[in-house]
Amino acid sequence: MTDLIEVRSSNLSGAALDWAVAMAAGFTIDPECRTTVWHPDGVPCSISIRGAALGFGYHPSSSWAQGGQLIDRHRGSAQHCPGLADDVCYSGGPEGAGVWCYGPTALVAFCRGFVRYKLGETVQVPKELMI
Repeated sequence: MTDLIEVRSSNLSGAALDWAVAMAAGFTIDPECRTTVWHPDGVPCSISIRGAALGFGYHPSSSWAQGGQLIDRHRGSAQHCPGLADDVCYSGGPEGAGVWCYGPTALVAFCRGFVRYKLGETVQVPKELMI
């Protein structure tokens, strides 16, 4: 097992954000390795910094095939906010979220908003997933 670290949902990125999205979406943690999560359908998925960077494993914050399904399932949205800095130029979240989160891409903004809505303003993620 690994150590967990508390992070603001609005500051999550990369593999740590993907892991938090998995928790918010109802995945379960593998008891032998926290960075392996189990899809509610029983399929194991790996989450890693390398996977997030190279596009394999579960990475909804950078994959429209995965993150787009979440947006549809949760009737979410994301929008570009002209005039803001590049790292916060999109805002997004699921239906019913009183507060949306910002991010550098539409998927990151939605995923941060989704995590905040489902898990709260701060979340605990495996320390080794922090970049």
